[in-house]
Amino acid sequence: MNELVDLIVKKTGLPKETAQAVVNIVIQFLKDKLPDTFDALIDKVLVAGSDGKLDVSDAMNLLGGFMAAAQKKK
Repeated sequence: MNELVDLIVKKTGLPKETAQAVVNIVIQFLKDKLPDTFDALIDKVLVAGSDGKLDVSDAMNLLGGFMAAAQKKK
């Protein structure tokens, strides 16, 4: 997440605290809008302490999440 905050600061000139607040809002927005199966993936990619890389099992979970979301819309 720090990498994203730093990128926002660099690209926009926003103060770090503001950029951090924006990232937190976006993370929560994504978690609220996407199926629950995506929460762990969002955390893995964005939350500090993660290398931000997805592996095969993550890709399978992502695909499963898309399929579950598609089934709910029918």
